[in-house]
Amino acid sequence: MVSLMPGPEEITRLLVDWSKGDQAALDKLLPLVYEELRRLSSHYMRQERTDHMLQTTALVHEAYLRLVDQRNVNYQSRAHFFAVAAQVMRHILVDYARGQRRQKRGEGVPTLSLTDVAVISLDRVDELIAVNSALENLTAMDPRKGRVFEMRYFGGMSVEEAAEALKVSPVTIARDWRMAKAWLRREIAPGSQHAT
Repeated sequence: MVSLMPGPEEITRLLVDWSKGDQAALDKLLPLVYEELRRLSSHYMRQERTDHMLQTTALVHEAYLRLVDQRNVNYQSRAHFFAVAAQVMRHILVDYARGQRRQKRGEGVPTLSLTDVAVISLDRVDELIAVNSALENLTAMDPRKGRVFEMRYFGGMSVEEAAEALKVSPVTIARDWRMAKAWLRREIAPGSQHAT
């Protein structure tokens, strides 16, 4: 059986054409990137309870809408697009977690399109916010390690995909990933002076 799924080169070509204003390229691109966004979202959501299928869909829809709504973005490759997607998913999840934390404290909650669906379990809200805070600190010290963590943890990107997006070797990504995980683990450990 012959696969009808285009390769990364075709997706890159469609992204470039869309960046240049070709609406037909966007129409062809939508079903292709939507499935990949589902895969990336599923990677993160696997860490949640097993009853989160609709929540994964809500995260994908929100990320997709934000990505398609961006103006003046020049995606250089498929990997670049999905690196941006990982960042968008991170922001959606962190915004939602912050909203849940405010709601738990009885404070006003900003309206998010995800309010009808709990994207993450309430017992992980504080953990997600702590990871995000530590990631911001890591990114301030070492932007590449911060991006590697973001792409791998929030975006579910493989070592090879992250290497392509950042234009470094897979060995460098693997080393940065190990170091970033160790650094963040230390930062958010109970009793750490940096823990939130």
